[in-house]
Formats: sequence, C-alpha cells, structure tokens
Amino acid sequence: MPGTFPSMEPHPLFPDVRRIAVLRGGGLGDVLFAVPALHALHAAYPAAQLAVLSSRQGALLPGRLPFPVEVCELPRVAGVHDAGTNDDVAGFLAAQRGRQYDLAVQLHGGGRNSNPFLLALGARHTVGARTPDAPALERGFGYEYFQHEFVRGLEAAALAGAAPVILEPALRALPGDHEAAADALPAQPGERLVVLHPGATDPRRRWPAEGFGRVAARLAADGARVAVVGDEGERGLAREVCALAASDRVIDLAGALGLPALVGLLARAALLVGNDSGPRHLAQALGAATASVFWVGNVITAAPLTRGRHRLRIAARTACPVCGADQFQVGWTAPHCGHDASFVAEVRAEDVLEDARALLAAS
Repeated sequence: MPGTFPSMEPHPLFPDVRRIAVLRGGGLGDVLFAVPALHALHAAYPAAQLAVLSSRQGALLPGRLPFPVEVCELPRVAGVHDAGTNDDVAGFLAAQRGRQYDLAVQLHGGGRNSNPFLLALGARHTVGARTPDAPALERGFGYEYFQHEFVRGLEAAALAGAAPVILEPALRALPGDHEAAADALPAQPGERLVVLHPGATDPRRRWPAEGFGRVAARLAADGARVAVVGDEGERGLAREVCALAASDRVIDLAGALGLPALVGLLARAALLVGNDSGPRHLAQALGAATASVFWVGNVITAAPLTRGRHRLRIAARTACPVCGADQFQVGWTAPHCGHDASFVAEVRAEDVLEDARALLAAS
C-alpha cells in the first residue's frame, strides 16, 4: 500500500533473505496481533521460511494462514515468555542460531527484555521497537505504550521493507476444526449460534457474570443458541453465567474444548459476546461478528479497527475502584496496586444486548 500509510512506508528490502524469525510471546490474543505483520513479511519475502518464536498458543497458526509458517515454542524467558516450562534458554538459542536466520523481527514490546533475546539469535539483520533503555537493533523505532498492536507490528515489518497487506488478523478454519466443534456441540438446522466468553487473563478486564448472564438469557429467549466457553480456570465463572441465564438454550462448554474445537465453534458462530480476550480476537480473525466490553486503555492498543461487524462498549475508569490508584498504564509506568476489581463493571447489560441484537440482525 505505498503512499497509504506514510509512517509505514517500507524501508529498502534486505538482500538474500531466506530465513526469517519473528518473536512474539504472550497469549492467544498476542499471537493474533502478529498476523498482519506476518502477511506483510511473507508478501515482501515470498521465498523465505517464516519461523514464529512464540508461546504454545502459536500452534494456532500453521495451516490456518494462506502461507506456511513454523512455530518454535519459546523457553521461559523473563519479560518475553514467563509461563514456559522449558528452562533451557541456552539450548534453545543455540538451536536457533544454527538455523542461520537472515532477518529477525521483534514484535514483543519495547525490547527491554526481548531485544537482547532477539540479538542472541545471531540473525544478519534485526528490526523492531525499542524503549530508550533497550538495546538497539539494526533498524528500529521508538516504543510508545499507547499504540495499536496491529499497527506496531506493521511498523516493525515496514522496517524490513514489508508493506501492509491486511490491517487485522484473518485465519481459516481447518476441516479438523469443524469436526472437533461438531463433536463438542453438534450443529442444529437453522441455528443462530452465539459464543459467549466471560473470561479474560486480567480480572480487571472482566465484565461481571451478572451482565453475561442477562445477555445470554435474553439472546436465548430470542431463539439463539448460546455456548459459554472458557479454559479450565474459567469453569466456575462459566457455571455462574449459565446458572444466571437459567435457560436450556445456554450450554456450558468451559474446559471442554481444545484449540481445534474452539476454532471450529467460532468459525460456525454468528456472534461472539465477550471481554477483551484471546477468544474474542480469535472470533474476529475467523469472521464472526463480536459484541465486546473493553477498558478504555485497551481500546487504544487492542480493539477491532472496524465497526461494521464489531461493536464495543467502553468503560472509561482509570483509577482502581478499591483504592483509587491511577492504573491507566498499569504494567508500564503505573505499578499494579494489588487489587483485581473489575474496571468495566459500569457497562450496562442493556447496551451490550443492543449491540448483540443489531449484529445478529445484520447477519
């Protein structure tokens, strides 16, 4: 898209790039944030092998993108992949150096921890964002906390000469995904399937169960079939939502779906209702409409860019509802005050329901 996004005008391509490493740790949503940059890098270097250094959630990518990628699961690296179980960082880096990467792209934050790790890969060329205290890469730009993750990734890719191809992530479901979803929840003729995800990694981003229960009950009364999803740690939350909905059309699937089944279910869904979470981002990438609840800071960094199929209700609270401490840039310049009360509880169920009904009517 030359000339369309001046700040993302691609730099000159690097010569003779055959192997590219892309570093992106984090959860499911974080992996999806890297997808537009992967498209750009593949388009710029179509013959190059793409390896994504990621968490186990990176297993989502192979086969579901229109080009091949390999995923290498990261060891436990402070500030890059804290949840890993493999502590052999030296062994991982030695194996990666043996691949002789021509280009390494840093898509994981400001580089305080990720740039040293990226440089240790030994790639001929390196690009990415950096804070003032992070080691410099060959080509870089200043990290700003409040920048959308899609755009930050594309700006990093542009440093390597890669122009934007898509602005938001897009994935395709595999035949096995559809089969796994059908095993978990057989389709019904003419169903309007709504997937509801009441969880979020950060409890402060979670809309209260009461709101989800009310929305689920009303959509079920409208004739929708509502599947409540979540991981093992969210089973209690899902049970609470289902009990509040009190409808046999609201089905609890929390803890019962592997990644393929979740992909297949979301690809089949007309709508996802949820928080700012990995399943919400995955639903969007698979083409489902989304009605979601966002905290204002995450609207800047992670919300859908378009509104034709994606609606959000925004909570503007920036101070902890328990102690009043400023948490606007928590984890960056504002230390976590220690309380996990919801920052989005003020959003009204009636408003989320209005968005859900409008999106279902449009579909």
